[in-house]
Amino acid sequence: MSEFLKLAYELLASIFLNLIGFFGTIFKAIIKLFSADLVQYVNIIKAYVVDFGIFSWIMTIILIAVILGIFGIAVFFIARTIIRRHRRKSQEFDQDELLGEIGALNRQVVELINEKNQIMAMQVSQLGLSPGDSLEDYVEKLEEQKNGGKATDKKDASNGEHRFTKLDLVDEKYAEFEEPAYNDSITLEDFCERYRNFAASKLGLYYKPELVKLYVASMAASRIIILEGISGTGKTSLPYSFGKFLGNFATLVSVQPSYRDKTELLGYFNEFTKRFNETEFLRAVYEAGFRKEPSFIVLDEMNLARIEYYFAEMLSVLEMPTPEEWLIDLVPTGWDTDPKLLQDGKLRISTTLWFVGTANNDDSTFTITDKVYDRAMAIELNEKAEPFEAPDTEPISITAEHLSAMFEEAKELYPISEQMRSRIYKLDGYLLTRFKMSFGNRISKQVDDFVPVYVACGGTEMEAVDFLICRKILKKFESMNIPYVKDEIKELILFIEKTFGKTGLPESRKYLLKIQNLF
Repeated sequence: MSEFLKLAYELLASIFLNLIGFFGTIFKAIIKLFSADLVQYVNIIKAYVVDFGIFSWIMTIILIAVILGIFGIAVFFIARTIIRRHRRKSQEFDQDELLGEIGALNRQVVELINEKNQIMAMQVSQLGLSPGDSLEDYVEKLEEQKNGGKATDKKDASNGEHRFTKLDLVDEKYAEFEEPAYNDSITLEDFCERYRNFAASKLGLYYKPELVKLYVASMAASRIIILEGISGTGKTSLPYSFGKFLGNFATLVSVQPSYRDKTELLGYFNEFTKRFNETEFLRAVYEAGFRKEPSFIVLDEMNLARIEYYFAEMLSVLEMPTPEEWLIDLVPTGWDTDPKLLQDGKLRISTTLWFVGTANNDDSTFTITDKVYDRAMAIELNEKAEPFEAPDTEPISITAEHLSAMFEEAKELYPISEQMRSRIYKLDGYLLTRFKMSFGNRISKQVDDFVPVYVACGGTEMEAVDFLICRKILKKFESMNIPYVKDEIKELILFIEKTFGKTGLPESRKYLLKIQNLF
């Protein structure tokens, strides 16, 4: 046994001494490398540089710089590795500590929830509720408890408070409102001409006759009108001047990029203050219910935010077949002190109201989707009209009911000809077969409403159809990969010329040529 111990001692001692010698040798080599042998390095350089020329001196300096750079990089990587390992260990420690704290917080949350449930159970048992009772029953019991056991009438929940300040002021404004004398004898053509002369003589605003016809005919086809184009062409001033012409000023609402839902336009009920945060948009919608004249709300720069987000409810409501269904929800229940035109917390959109949106197409705006274009009438303004001499023209008073009656009369007097219907049907079939796009029921109805009114305003049937095909159908090409359908577009132009004549649908053919040449 003693011999084995001697063997083990000598073997381990030899290995230990060799390890000490190994690390000692490395340490001495490092010391010698950076200090002791510096004199040797200098002597080596001196021995050779005696007979050096300029080139040899330059190469020597470069060699020394490279050697120093290699050593510097090696030291840098060694130091960085050591620091990273140290940081990783500290982060692992911090993460373990953080997970421990999170676990402790979760346990505290669970304890608080259990405590809250126990308190709720005690309150429920004290109120005499059964497990199947609803939250409304619970609230009602609490109200009874506050009122000394008396049941609360939901209709009288306001306690005399008024939650719609702006709308109450509108009620006061129209309590003793005297209506003007309305003109019920004017025709659509006279209406367009008088407006154009009024804008020029009173406001210094000049519009082409075609634009005025398009605007009035668009009012017959949709409750939403979009005015697109470059800045300075009169997009905002058009509905504004129309309001002044009718003696009913348009309301201007500047759309903000932050708009995300309907509360941005309509406002919301504040549960803490028990007041409704009303907006100018809501006030204008409400006031339109008191006016017989056409009313306009202008959504300026409407595509700064996504229209299908903040305007979604209005798009859906206006799709309802009858005006009685044009209702928007403001609050869940009605109060006795609510404004006059609110019914059980709901507001009806008046048939005298039109929404006009202005839109610029640049990098700061969102693309208007087909969902919006299909429901609206889009008019493009890319050039200003030339000034002209106009007779001094006063504003007129006309009811929206009479305007709608003129629209219906136009549909009887100027229905779309059978020849034009046949041409539209052929074009619809061609587009469906070649490009998988179609007029659809909504656009077909807009054609029936728009074309007769445009003709009654003094235009032609071909101009009206050309506008609708260009703005409602062919505009969908902008969402396609044009280079792949360039040949098909060329064939479509030939088909239009064959179906509608060489001079038929000039705007549509011009538009197709433009998008074809862009790619």
